[in-house]
Amino acid sequence: MKINRFPILMIIFILALALANPVQADKFTDTIQVFKKSEAVQPFFKNAYGYAVFPTIGKAGIGIGGSYGTGQVYKGGKVTGEVSVIKGSIGWQLGGQAFSQMIFFKDKRAYDEFTSGNFEFDATASAVAITAGAQASAGTEGGSAGASAGPATGKQAKTSYHKGMVVFTHAKGGLMYEASIGGQKFTFKPKK
Repeated sequence: MKINRFPILMIIFILALALANPVQADKFTDTIQVFKKSEAVQPFFKNAYGYAVFPTIGKAGIGIGGSYGTGQVYKGGKVTGEVSVIKGSIGWQLGGQAFSQMIFFKDKRAYDEFTSGNFEFDATASAVAITAGAQASAGTEGGSAGASAGPATGKQAKTSYHKGMVVFTHAKGGLMYEASIGGQKFTFKPKK
């Protein structure tokens, strides 16, 4: 009697793949942990009314560009809904980049404004960039604060809310010559 070895080999192959690639931890929890390591971000976790987490936003452009990502919104440590972000841009830009982003809401008004369905940052909105070493490398606040020369530590990057919100980004990879977040449009869907 001849035994068909193909199904047995397939099962062994699938088990080997599963063991070689263990289940990834929750991407939202992982992203939150990256931001919690930054001294510049820690106070916002303690005092914010809520926040939005985007594990990965992809951005690319050659003259005309765009970015897209999905995330979750939290209030009181609980997920309240899903959110997507999209941005189109025209102008001097070149390259591609992937980054994580967190938006903190100072109070109920800012949270409600963001979760009203469709929300868009105006052209003056900007972000504080944190490095993999969990230190801020640049700090801006709606054009009212500047970055220090060279890498800034979390203590040097004085960051506060602008119109009830503050944005932090963490570069994951790539190189993009364009750094504004103004014009990002968010679409929120409440959790059912």
